[in-house]
Amino acid sequence: MSGFSPEWLALREPADHRARDPFLAMALADRLQAKPIIRVVDLGCGTGSNIRATYAALGREQLWTLVDYDARLLAAARTTLRGWADGVSEDGDKLVLQKSGKTLIVAFRQADLVTDLDTALGGDCDLVTASALFDLCSAEFIARFAEAVAARGAVFYTVLTYNGIQKWTPRHSLDQPMADAFHEHQKTDKGFGVSAGPKAAKALARAFAAAGYSVKEGDSPWLLTRSDQALVDALVPGFAGAVRETGKLSAAQIDAWLSGARHGSEVGHTDTLALPPT
Repeated sequence: MSGFSPEWLALREPADHRARDPFLAMALADRLQAKPIIRVVDLGCGTGSNIRATYAALGREQLWTLVDYDARLLAAARTTLRGWADGVSEDGDKLVLQKSGKTLIVAFRQADLVTDLDTALGGDCDLVTASALFDLCSAEFIARFAEAVAARGAVFYTVLTYNGIQKWTPRHSLDQPMADAFHEHQKTDKGFGVSAGPKAAKALARAFAAAGYSVKEGDSPWLLTRSDQALVDALVPGFAGAVRETGKLSAAQIDAWLSGARHGSEVGHTDTLALPPT
């Protein structure tokens, strides 16, 4: 799987946190509120953005295992979490964080989700979560993943799965051809097989329903304005670069699309909550 830089993850974090569907987060809180201690596995954790956004919906005592393939990101997560917490101590390799009256004990695990999913997930847990991960994954991996989560009887909650909605401000006549080409690029192998891309949320819903889970979804779009200009400015060349790799549009067309200034964007995402039978 391709890595992401800590700088990119930091740039997108405010938009990620703002976009989450609040009703799905409340449903997650309702399901887990009776547990005095909640054991959470966060896959593809990056620098720890997901724990920073999700902890508030969970109880006072939380045991987190942050999993990533990239040792550099795991180190960045440790550093970033230390600066974010109200108080920090250590228990061996684990961090013990105090945040807003809650205690979060955080372990870090380097693992490859593709080749060793069972190690990545570990043993029993109450919640498996991830952010902006599954549009990079194949439908086959998603089906295998759902079976592994169901075998543990865990709740599943993921946010910010790209769903194919993409709008730019101001609009350009080439927006739709560019988006079509971008979606072709999304189908390429990101390390998990042929990526599901915009169809990933539907693949998650099917896979967990097949495992006997009830599935709820919510919208979590990035609604970017001039106040998010740095993120918009980073998205534009990345989007165009992906389109170039497909060969679906000419260099002249891509350059024409790039020639216009942009000060906003809507990028559609879907949040998914899958609950095991009670």
